[in-house]
Amino acid sequence: MNPRRKKRLTLAVALIGGVAAIASLLLYALNSNLNLFYTPTEIVQGKKDTGVKPEVGQRIRVGGMVTIGSMVRDPDSLHVEFAVHDSLGGEVIVTYDDLLPDLFREGQGIVAQGVLVEGGKLQATEVLAKHDENYMPPEVAEAMGQTHEKLDYNEEQKSSY
Repeated sequence: MNPRRKKRLTLAVALIGGVAAIASLLLYALNSNLNLFYTPTEIVQGKKDTGVKPEVGQRIRVGGMVTIGSMVRDPDSLHVEFAVHDSLGGEVIVTYDDLLPDLFREGQGIVAQGVLVEGGKLQATEVLAKHDENYMPPEVAEAMGQTHEKLDYNEEQKSSY
């Protein structure tokens, strides 16, 4: 093989190898920072279409309704534990060690983000509550089997703002 062709071939192979290495590192970084949304039923039984359950230690988001009567607060700290359920009967226990949002209460829709520590237990790093009586995050509304509709205000309601 001619030295000029050998040099070009070496350069092409190095370039392809470099692009492959960068692509694999990029995919690895994106995969480790990915937060997948699950409903309580999907955490317990797995996704409907694939049957895949989240793994212990995986960062996930779970959305549903806070089960009435499930909230337990530690009187000496900010630690709180509550259950989140959906319309299909799945239930996940969420533990959180920070201040809850002002609108958080039992029977409300929430989204909790954190790490799955057991099959049905989530250690939350963030808890989000819906912001008014009519809004529910689309993922939670879909999980609860409710329709997500745009609010229509009449002229009197618009003028009061």
